[in-house]
Amino acid sequence: MSIERVVLIVLDGVGVGELPDAGDFGDVGSNSLGHTAEVVGGLHLPNMQKMGLGNLTIIQGVPPTQDTTGAYGKMTEMSKGKDTTVGHWELAGVNSPRPLPLFPKGFPPELVTEFERHIGRKVLGNKSASGTEIIKELGDEHVRTGRPILYTSADSVFQVAAHEEIIPIDELYQICQIAREMLIGEYAVGRVIARPFLGQSGHYWRTERRKDWSLLPPRPTILDRLSDAGYDVLAVGKIDDIFARRGITRSAHVVSNKDSVAKVIEFLRAGFRGLLFANLIEFDMLYGHRNDPQGYARALEEFDAQVPMILDAMSDNDLLIITSDHGNDPVTPSTDHSREYVPLLVGGSAVRPGVDLGVRATFADIAATIADLFDVGATEWGTSFRQAAIQ
Repeated sequence: MSIERVVLIVLDGVGVGELPDAGDFGDVGSNSLGHTAEVVGGLHLPNMQKMGLGNLTIIQGVPPTQDTTGAYGKMTEMSKGKDTTVGHWELAGVNSPRPLPLFPKGFPPELVTEFERHIGRKVLGNKSASGTEIIKELGDEHVRTGRPILYTSADSVFQVAAHEEIIPIDELYQICQIAREMLIGEYAVGRVIARPFLGQSGHYWRTERRKDWSLLPPRPTILDRLSDAGYDVLAVGKIDDIFARRGITRSAHVVSNKDSVAKVIEFLRAGFRGLLFANLIEFDMLYGHRNDPQGYARALEEFDAQVPMILDAMSDNDLLIITSDHGNDPVTPSTDHSREYVPLLVGGSAVRPGVDLGVRATFADIAATIADLFDVGATEWGTSFRQAAIQ
């Protein structure tokens, strides 16, 4: 059967168990889905269960299904990292054999001094920290001095937090744009992130006007191949930021999972030909990084309830792929991403039921499959599962 549209949905930070090299990343024993289910007393995910989710790892409340509605498997990250940028790049067909630079002790003084000179302000912080905790710690000083808060994490990120009434949002964005242009070579972090917040002493909160400036992928992705061939490439959520808007023909930069799913359905009903690539951020941003398994479980169940609506909006020539970019186990002591397998659930009228796609060697198998479906040339990495999964 000819596929006209692929809907690729990334459940950000939803892993299904530690990878063999998890010890190299400090993530031995991580299992985002399995541990969450244990802590909350079981998950209710009937729609993804039918697709084969319970066949990938032990998930309390989500037992294995022999006669799945489509194809299922799990994927190994080939790239040397566990962050959003390299995870999405690999899904789009680009391997990252060297990890992006990390700065667990903060950024070098010479870099910070040059950054301060360019933006005309001194900074606060310059250390690895939780975003919510650092504005609690330094928010008052920031409001008093007007100095932006610079911090990083276990990911390859350069984050700048500022109160919207102290540094206007346009200036914060300009500060981050300056940082992105500076951060090259050994300082080429995966993302520069603006982290605006509001509130007053003792009660600061981050607003939804976050913005990311990603490093450009080192080579063309499946997004570039498709758009160059005249196909539509629609981006929902932070996909436009992750790929620095390259290869994207239209985007809807929404933040919440609910709004992202609504945009997916809206795009499906409006019609297009090509790829719809969506990221659902809340599993990672709101719950994984904050060690909140109850919130994580609730978000999973809310998305699962929306799966039938997505399928109903699809035509017989559409393909749905649900996956992730890394883990973010909300139960382990760490608040960072975890090095895990990610799910691969493939659904739609054209998909053979009951197909076990096994353990895939790379996330890039998705890009290879999309390239195969749209006949835009074989990708450098990845193996297509078209013949196994499509009727």
